[in-house]
Amino acid sequence: MFQSTIANFRKFKPLLYELVSRDIKNKYRRSVLGVLWTILNPLLMMTILSIVFSNIFRFEVQYYPVYILCGQVLYNFFSDSTQAAMNSIIYSAPLLKKVYVPKYMFTLSRIMSCSINIFAAFAALLIVMVVMRVPLHFTMFLSIIPILIMIVFALGTGFILAAVSVKYRDIVHLYSVFLTGFIYLAPVIYPLSIISNPTLQFIIKLNPVTNMLAMFRGFVIYNTMPDLFTVLMAVIPSIVILALGLWVFYRKQDEFILFL
Repeated sequence: MFQSTIANFRKFKPLLYELVSRDIKNKYRRSVLGVLWTILNPLLMMTILSIVFSNIFRFEVQYYPVYILCGQVLYNFFSDSTQAAMNSIIYSAPLLKKVYVPKYMFTLSRIMSCSINIFAAFAALLIVMVVMRVPLHFTMFLSIIPILIMIVFALGTGFILAAVSVKYRDIVHLYSVFLTGFIYLAPVIYPLSIISNPTLQFIIKLNPVTNMLAMFRGFVIYNTMPDLFTVLMAVIPSIVILALGLWVFYRKQDEFILFL
């Protein structure tokens, strides 16, 4: 079975390239600035959030704009990629009804196209660090590790959402609400130190995204290596979610045509 899956993937690999290219072109179609929005969007959001939280809520965080931007790079990727993956099968219904195409290709292409954007957003992060004269460390090269872990986590989540949303379309609307609340369940825009309740702080630390952010910021800003708990709580849930996502998608894919 595994060998047949690999052979099937190789057969349709050119299609995957075309789908990724299509997703990127569609995203920036009729846009004056095009791909520059991938850089400008996190910069604009960083400026707004920095003004609000630095002056109104008084968060005492060194290099706070960079702190926020690090959170945005990962969280925005997770938000955008999982929402795109969730709609991948629904939006591909006309093609799926006509010819045989491995259904996972559509979900995988959405995650891959968003993965390209995350590296463009990382360029925005570097620009801000240079402007603010934040020290650049060799550990920045290790920042690819939490990015790859996040891609795995988003891929697993995307497969689950894509499989479930075909039948239950309300998931599309409910997930948007979930993402709005989820940004507060991880220290994307606030430091974890402001959480005074030990129980709540422990719950937030169990969030895989929290640990990915800790790894990413440690590599980029603080020139530190993560402890074992942080690594395990980022890697293990991501692998579990990916395995679960593949299993759910495989079990449900034959039913997709009945609800498209």
